[in-house]
Amino acid sequence: MTADAEPRVVEQRGMYFDELEEGVVYAHRPGRTVTETDNVLFTTLTMNTQALHLDAAWSAKQPFGQRLMNSMFTLSTMVGQSVTQLTQGTIIAQLGLTDVSFPHPLYHGDTLYTETVIIGKRESSSRPGQGVVTMKHTGRNQDGTVVALATRACLMWSRTAHLEAQQGTINT
Repeated sequence: MTADAEPRVVEQRGMYFDELEEGVVYAHRPGRTVTETDNVLFTTLTMNTQALHLDAAWSAKQPFGQRLMNSMFTLSTMVGQSVTQLTQGTIIAQLGLTDVSFPHPLYHGDTLYTETVIIGKRESSSRPGQGVVTMKHTGRNQDGTVVALATRACLMWSRTAHLEAQQGTINT
């Protein structure tokens, strides 16, 4: 490269609709070790005063014997772990979450690992160059125990349509 040449720029992005494959397992790494601070901050930030997240003495007398990570923190982190690999800059909108469950608690000090499987995709009938992708997120702790499940639908760009939209050659 000469001194006056423009450098090549590589921008981190997720995958386009046409790149995502049904049935493929996308493993999102690194994992995220969750802390008491995460739990207290998220719980108080969202005004969730549930004692299971905040009161160690009370929680010690409950069936799990300790405080639990806020399940909405677990869900948010699980979805967040998928962003850089799947949807960064390629998603148009999150359409919904269904079938959310928490079969086992996540505790302070656990590490959350997330995998996503594309379980369905179809081209949009009303938005050319876009498609609906359905994903199943599975969160596991460091022992491989499933701690969270969620099905998520997203409206995604196709590569060609997104590039054309960025150049202003199509209406979005």
